[in-house]
Amino acid sequence: MNGAPLASYDATLKRLARKDRLRTLSPRAGLDFSSNDYLGLASSRRLGDAVVTAIARGTPVGATGSRLLRGNAPEHEQLEADAAAFFGADRALFFGSGYIANFALLSALPQKGDLLVLDELAHASMHEGAQAGRAQFVLAAHNDATAVEDAITRWRAAGGMGCVWIAVESLYSMDGDCAPLESLVALADRHGAFIVIDEAHSTGVWGPDGRGLAAAFEGRDNIVALHTCGKALGASGGLVTGPRTLCEYLINRCRPFIYATAPSPLMAVVAREALAMLADEPMRRVQLHERVASAGQLVNRWGVTPSGSQIQPLVIGDVRRTMAVAARLQARGFDIRGIRPPTVPEGTSRLRISLTLNIGEADISAMVEALVEVLAQTSPEAI
Repeated sequence: MNGAPLASYDATLKRLARKDRLRTLSPRAGLDFSSNDYLGLASSRRLGDAVVTAIARGTPVGATGSRLLRGNAPEHEQLEADAAAFFGADRALFFGSGYIANFALLSALPQKGDLLVLDELAHASMHEGAQAGRAQFVLAAHNDATAVEDAITRWRAAGGMGCVWIAVESLYSMDGDCAPLESLVALADRHGAFIVIDEAHSTGVWGPDGRGLAAAFEGRDNIVALHTCGKALGASGGLVTGPRTLCEYLINRCRPFIYATAPSPLMAVVAREALAMLADEPMRRVQLHERVASAGQLVNRWGVTPSGSQIQPLVIGDVRRTMAVAARLQARGFDIRGIRPPTVPEGTSRLRISLTLNIGEADISAMVEALVEVLAQTSPEAI
């Protein structure tokens, strides 16, 4: 076979490289300012011990099939029962990843004839689910409840008769800001709408016992939430919580759930133990919030507006300069990554600085000092 079939793929890679957008895999190195392991649970002794104990009592590594065949293990059901109780929901359903769970929710629940209003900066998985689903969908300006309501009003005026769905993140992964959940829930009540709330970056970190920013609204019959297990919980997978009827509908009509091999029972054990740790070890959240406050004071001193969360973006704008700053910080031992389009909008390339319990107060101070120096060295005129 000659190289002709690969030529278009090769051309695409070269085009990405010319635009400084070629992605490559790199090993972990340096102080952790880039992961989502906010509470430092991923390498915790307690989660490791939970795996060892589970293996010793015979918990299998693999699920062996989909949940509707032989893949439904007791560990899955125990996790789902505990998660529903912990988050205050009628029912919980465990998916293999947060991405798949988001895609599943928005491709399966909104029906033909419905309207889905999606925040323009919501996770890519939510956008993919909206595109794959049967409902009409529109994008609303970021964190603008008025824009959401205007979209609903226009749709009704044009003859829309179905249900309305609103989809947002509670804490946005690239900006570190929070959705106006109280306003959105009130809006949903006025219009008889459902809300899908992606709590991926909120679960474990915010709310009572780490139950998330939407904790006050869980248990309502128009609220569906996604709690990712692969971030602050230190595991992998995604927990969908919501009304029992909607969860049962997903079991019967959601193809990513029906036809996928179930998540590892061992990972269900880990996620369940992580939920217990949220209740048992509140000091982890206290310590993280202290780091967030300290980092906010430091970046504010240098003219950067603090996000108020564990995700602190520094928007640079230019792709080339963003990646140059990231590379120099990595060379100094700080694992900070540059984020480029299409992950973020054009002209908003940025550093995404993540605060976790894997670094200390002194590390944060050293990082900010290095950041100020590197920004001066990589001025637009210098690159």
